[in-house]
Amino acid sequence: MGANGLDEYWVPEHVKDYLRKLGFVLPLDDMEPWIRSWDDWMSARGEFYDYRDKDGMGRVYAVHRRSIHPAMRVCKEWGSLLLNEEVKVVCENQKATDWINSFFSSTNFMNAAQATVVRAFGLGTGAWALWIDLGKRKVRIRHYDARMVIPLSWDEDGISECAFVTRAFYRGKAVDQLQMHLKGGMGFSADLSPSSPSIPSRDNADVLLTDEGEETYRIVTVCFDHEGNELAPVGILPVYDTGCPFPTFGIVKPAVTNTRVDMSPYGQSIFADAVDAVQAVDLTFDALINEIDLSKMRVFLSDVLFDRETDGNKNVTIPFGKQDCTVFRKVMSTEDTIQEFAPALRTSGQIEAFRVALQMLGDLTGFGISYFDMDDSRGYVKTATEVSSDNSALMRNIRRHENGLEGAIVSIARAAMHVSRGFGESIPNEGETRIQFDDSIIQDTAAEKEQDMKEVGVTMGAWEYRMRWYGEEESIARARAAEVGGGGLGEAG
Repeated sequence: MGANGLDEYWVPEHVKDYLRKLGFVLPLDDMEPWIRSWDDWMSARGEFYDYRDKDGMGRVYAVHRRSIHPAMRVCKEWGSLLLNEEVKVVCENQKATDWINSFFSSTNFMNAAQATVVRAFGLGTGAWALWIDLGKRKVRIRHYDARMVIPLSWDEDGISECAFVTRAFYRGKAVDQLQMHLKGGMGFSADLSPSSPSIPSRDNADVLLTDEGEETYRIVTVCFDHEGNELAPVGILPVYDTGCPFPTFGIVKPAVTNTRVDMSPYGQSIFADAVDAVQAVDLTFDALINEIDLSKMRVFLSDVLFDRETDGNKNVTIPFGKQDCTVFRKVMSTEDTIQEFAPALRTSGQIEAFRVALQMLGDLTGFGISYFDMDDSRGYVKTATEVSSDNSALMRNIRRHENGLEGAIVSIARAAMHVSRGFGESIPNEGETRIQFDDSIIQDTAAEKEQDMKEVGVTMGAWEYRMRWYGEEESIARARAAEVGGGGLGEAG
């Protein structure tokens, strides 16, 4: 079930066959080998880390290379730089802003979304998609990575239809759940009953929706057992019309061109072109640890220091214990009863090589050459604020990734608000929607706010200050600034 012997979820072949029978061409077929490879690098497994070698006598033995998981570290750094709980959705209407941020907070969306970004930057693609609880009339958001995402329709503007495959459990048994987010139904019967789990082909004109002008998104759900047979779980609606005219999902990809598969809707891993640097980091780290391990002091003891006991007809030496192979017995020796040997360490050269490998990794993954540099006074990695002051490459790449991430968050936020209105939530039209990212990690936000405050009444109004730093719409910002009078800023509402 899992890859490389691990219990990891990958799209089963019977789900792929089902989609092919519906007429879909699956871009996952070409991308899956790359996604699997990137997943291995993130987990530090594969032939590079576990291999077999031969000694001088021709004996084969297993070797494990130590790792600091540099590929995963790169993805985690990007996740923490781009997304945290301080990121806010800002709508033209303040009530819509308050509702969506309250929704994200109550569902712990941002915290889970950061993990999605980490996986998306590692595997090249991730997604958020609506999940509807009709019994409670609630909207929830599911998180997916590239292993579970199958684009169905796409063009240069992005993915317009998508399928998501996950493992679910029904009556104690694992099932494969396929959810297709399709625009206008795409030939799927809107009144498909749970007693008839077989979904018709897109080419079957007899079951096409009668209202061809309707372009709302429908969520089509199909479940399979482990043998690939379709199931009809109780409480699962096969086809649900969300009434949403825009995508009910958001695709997350790093701002990196996919050079592995031409014209693929999937993205490319942030470290796809830095695999050699990932290897270099772990090679030098493993060499450094081996150097320290092999340079431990060895103590050689003469035979006269070992007690003996009788074992049958044999007179055997009583050992001191394993002692991590640092104590050795000098056979048939009575001179120099205790002899010490401490090999000279070459760690300075190893550390310098490790440092160069870290710099190369940072440069190739968009952080700049100094992000992962080692500091003489504190060791390993400098803080982001320290490196951002003289690292324009990092700042440019952050903005590029934020621009791509903004579209995905806005898309899922608008979809959540639209469907929630249908469940009776009082949410006004959100109007133009944007994302207010938290850049305090990479820049001195407090100093910037203080500078803007000095400009209030000189080059900017108090309401402009409130719009920028509190994420308020213009009418609310003007009203609250006027309440305190004299251009004061007041408190954030």
